[in-house]
Amino acid sequence: MFDNLSDRLGNVFDRLRGRGSLNEADVREAMREIRVALLEADVALPVARRFIDAVTEKAVGQDVLRSVTPGQQVVKIVHDELVEMLGGQEHQGLLLEAKPPVVVMMVGLQGSGKTTTTAKLAKYIRERHGKKAMMASLDVARPAAQEQLAVLGEQVDVATLPIVKGQQPVDIARRAIESAKLQAVDVLMLDTAGRLHVDQALMDEMKAVAAVSSPTEVLLVVDSLTGQDAVNVAQSFSGEVPLTGVVLTRMDGDARGGAALSMRAVTGKPIKFAGTGEKLDAIEAFHAGRVADRILGMGDVVSLVEKAAATVKEEEAEHLAKRMAKGQFDLNDLRMQLRQMQNMGGLGMLAGMMPGMKKAKAAMAESGMDDKVLVHMDAIIGSMTAKERARPELMNAKRKKRVAAGSGTQVQDVNKLLKMHQEMARAMKQIKKMGGLKGLAAMFGAGGGGAGGMGGLGGPGGAGAPPSLPGLGGMGGNMPSNLQDLMKKK
Repeated sequence: MFDNLSDRLGNVFDRLRGRGSLNEADVREAMREIRVALLEADVALPVARRFIDAVTEKAVGQDVLRSVTPGQQVVKIVHDELVEMLGGQEHQGLLLEAKPPVVVMMVGLQGSGKTTTTAKLAKYIRERHGKKAMMASLDVARPAAQEQLAVLGEQVDVATLPIVKGQQPVDIARRAIESAKLQAVDVLMLDTAGRLHVDQALMDEMKAVAAVSSPTEVLLVVDSLTGQDAVNVAQSFSGEVPLTGVVLTRMDGDARGGAALSMRAVTGKPIKFAGTGEKLDAIEAFHAGRVADRILGMGDVVSLVEKAAATVKEEEAEHLAKRMAKGQFDLNDLRMQLRQMQNMGGLGMLAGMMPGMKKAKAAMAESGMDDKVLVHMDAIIGSMTAKERARPELMNAKRKKRVAAGSGTQVQDVNKLLKMHQEMARAMKQIKKMGGLKGLAAMFGAGGGGAGGMGGLGGPGGAGAPPSLPGLGGMGGNMPSNLQDLMKKK
């Protein structure tokens, strides 16, 4: 979402850092460029103006201009102001410790992803907070809205209030609260109706529901792809309903990011969550500091580790670590790693979260690399027999031809995958020679560019090189040439 803004700011900062000294004119010129970049990113004009004024006031001080690295100091000031604009360093999570059932009321316009977000949050609350949740749909206007929430409830393993035809929203809310009390539910999620635009009927209905349910949280769900209009919607809702926070959906889209940057400043309410994909687990807590780091190309290793912890199964990791310590690594192990990468969001998502990977990510895009390579590689391995996966050395010309036909790829693609596996298998044997798990820990602890290696199995990158992706070698100079070839679009 923030790629264009990140590129523009990166160019400005590169010029600032390239100078040994700065004067006030240099800083003000850079601030003008940053202001244009913010406006092009669809940030609200008053917000952009306040941001630039705050940064300029601090950046033209003598402590900055006379420092040893004035360019770096300006970058830090911009970073700190970005964090403040987005809501401050401390994440404001859901208030779930009140007397149960804690009522979380979801509001927003129709089409903003409110019903899906309700299910995502219910799943998040159950898995991350260990709370018993229940959902109730109060949307009696949109066809099949209640049925949709019931289906989503089955998918996320969260109970939904039984549907009673003809019952109105206020009565549904009362019944939901009584049902939640009887079933000892900790958190009750109320999915209210939306409209195509803000109108008085919508506001009156929400106020009536809030009056009977006394919600602890009132979360406004906003589609970030609507750009500046999302800010106007948020402003309208905040004036009518006691909002406690905002949830931005489709943060993985190609919007310009202005909605996210303006929302906190315009409404005064924190952005609590961000939807990052279509899957029902694609939601994450919104941390202003981490988002600011991504915008400024500093990566987001903390979120990457959290994502890995949530997606990588502990028993699979232990199994792989034991095999690696023994110098064993077959195609089943490779397939496991590829699937873990897919579950974590693919190559683009991983690269965007790693410090120093901004240029590598751009190079991937320019050379035609995409995440479909993971799917193709998985299909090639899936077309092999169990014996072939366990013993790749069995793959002769006839078998390769069969596998290529079965996976919809070419024989040369099969060869590239096998060659990549051979390189990784050799790395496993090196781990064994280094002392098994102790050597593995030392290898993971080392890394190029201060990134800790990030678990790359092809060895750490060189000085200043981007960190490695799991199992794929360094994404810097160490990235296997056959993998680069395999990743190129046909």
